[in-house]
Amino acid sequence: MSLEFLLGGTILISLLFYAVLGGADYGGGVWDLLASGKSVKTQRKIISEAMGPVWEANHVWLILVVVALFTAFPAAFARLSLVFHIPLTVALFGIVLRGCAFTFRHYHGHGDGHAADEMEWRWGRVFAVASLITPLVLGVVVGGIYSGRATSDVGFVYGWFGAFPVSVGIFVLCLFAYVAATYLTIESDGHPEAQEAFRRRALWSGAATMVAGGVVLLAGETSGISNGRTGVSVWAVRGVTLVVALAGLLQVKKRHFQASRVLAVLEVALIFAGWGAAQYPYLIPPDISIYSAAAPVGTLRALTVALAAGAVVLFPSFYYLFYVFKREPVSQSKHYGR
Repeated sequence: MSLEFLLGGTILISLLFYAVLGGADYGGGVWDLLASGKSVKTQRKIISEAMGPVWEANHVWLILVVVALFTAFPAAFARLSLVFHIPLTVALFGIVLRGCAFTFRHYHGHGDGHAADEMEWRWGRVFAVASLITPLVLGVVVGGIYSGRATSDVGFVYGWFGAFPVSVGIFVLCLFAYVAATYLTIESDGHPEAQEAFRRRALWSGAATMVAGGVVLLAGETSGISNGRTGVSVWAVRGVTLVVALAGLLQVKKRHFQASRVLAVLEVALIFAGWGAAQYPYLIPPDISIYSAAAPVGTLRALTVALAAGAVVLFPSFYYLFYVFKREPVSQSKHYGR
């Protein structure tokens, strides 16, 4: 196994971790925005308490992706920074605003009176809207990369502004909302009305994800994007993904929430596996591969050693973080923001 393949795989796996952890945080913001019914305050409290202890730590995976990309594959990093300058800037603002609003909403929400309620509402809307926009533009970037639009001469708009990239952005948004809803059905244990609300949202967001995924595949096939990338192995992964997605919705319908969470994570993992298999060996189709864009061998070796050493600290730390804050019902937690 070459160092280029190993580091390219590390970037893909890090993106997967960001999707199943940080993506659920974005989805939680979507459900915060769309919270309704008699249990609306309970729903928002559950979302806030579920995210509070872990939302900042989940960005470690995105930081890892950025560092590994510009160190191991500088040519790819340079291309992405130019072609996707606008959506990546929007995503950066969204991440910052979302984090600030999430923290400020908690502290402003502890006061009494109309002014405190008004400030809490305003920061809540900033948090929710940023949570909706950020995964959308991140998905647009993925769609622009996969579609081969990120060539060296396209400027700042063509690479991401098109029907296929936008369809991928909508798919990512639906996927994150579905993952969050499945997690929240467990986090809301002990609150039957709120749990039922999250269950309904998991059902229809899961169905919306499947429809959006079908649109992405159809758009890719009809526009020729998938030509040469849809071998038997890729379609096999897609078929298994569909089966897992249907099984996950069935478990949600039956109120088997632990099983549905496992299947939701597996669904996301299979989507990433299909993406990696279809795009290999390219980081940025059609001209930048993991081999052509790789840094000198000495740099790749040093980065590999650094990542291995970091993993020894990172994975036990994440395990301990979730062990401390997720071993008891989240409604008992008093940790918010920072």
